[in-house]
Amino acid sequence: MKSKKNRSFLNMYHSRLPNIASKVVENRHRATRQMLQLGFMMLAMLIFQISATAARSAPDSFADLVAKMSPAVVNITTVTKVAKNLAPEGIVPKGSPFEELFRDFNDQNPGRRGPRNTSALGSGFVISEDGFVVTNNHVIEGADEIAVEFPNGTEYAATVVGVDKNIDIALLKLDVQGSLGFVSFGDSDTARVGDWVMAIGNPLGQGFSVSAGIISARNRELSGNYDDYIQTDAAINRGNSGGPLFNMQGEVIGVNTAILSPNGGSIGIGFSMSSNVVAPIVNQLRKFGEVRRGWLGVSIGPVTEEIAKTLDLENPLGAIISEVFDDGPALNAGLKTRDIILMFNGETVKDAGELVRMVGRAAVGEEVRVV
Repeated sequence: MKSKKNRSFLNMYHSRLPNIASKVVENRHRATRQMLQLGFMMLAMLIFQISATAARSAPDSFADLVAKMSPAVVNITTVTKVAKNLAPEGIVPKGSPFEELFRDFNDQNPGRRGPRNTSALGSGFVISEDGFVVTNNHVIEGADEIAVEFPNGTEYAATVVGVDKNIDIALLKLDVQGSLGFVSFGDSDTARVGDWVMAIGNPLGQGFSVSAGIISARNRELSGNYDDYIQTDAAINRGNSGGPLFNMQGEVIGVNTAILSPNGGSIGIGFSMSSNVVAPIVNQLRKFGEVRRGWLGVSIGPVTEEIAKTLDLENPLGAIISEVFDDGPALNAGLKTRDIILMFNGETVKDAGELVRMVGRAAVGEEVRVV
């Protein structure tokens, strides 16, 4: 009896062996696939990290990047007709014995009484193959003639498409035949303090020149409501205004605009308006010829440590509403004085200045969510 039970048990055991073996093999295959997938993921992450590090690290030479980007960077010369008398009036008081001398000088040089031309220099860069050029507004403001010169010596006359004085940006158009080389805007928000950058321009009217450095600081505000400057120690001088600030991928992440200097020359403190502020404005100028910014209809202020503590906020973030204007979008949406705006259109509001820039980027008539 026992032998029959043993045989039946053995038969049953042997009959299950193929199933057990197949499951073991299947589990091994599954484990192998998972290990391979994990290995590929780790390899991909490693390659990504190496690529990112290589992209952000300083190259052995900037020569390749310069050769690729510089054909789209231009020198800008402006001519302004000034109807001003250059005679030295007011130098001597009436009745002075020298008055007659200066009168004789003016009579002998009548040409100096008429209109004269003044010129200014700056930089810019081409953003489209059909000849749209970005520069600073202060480079071309009030100009009667604008000439754009390329590195190969080719020169074109330019017309002003539109300007935005708030961020000191101007868009020009060249009348060209054929296609031009151009550069593109990058995402300035991904730029980090310490990243390498390169500036190309026309410093002090000396012609095309390249300088390199790092990003010294981000989100600098100088004087405007929409300011978001990148601070860099790359040499920027007079004449660099309107030129591009490149990252190591050859993308424009800033427009060189201003320097801090006691003597007018570079001391390693330069400011470039970030591309994420400039690019939407350039698109509007290109489309409409003017800037159409969003408007919330409120007056705002910073959320200080004291305000945050009073309102039991964990951190002093956002912007507090100090006034709601009549017939504005905020009033119609139910916003009230002393409300704190923490999110705008799905983005976290860090401070009042950032909210101003967010609202300015929003399209007119666009419906956004405010928290």
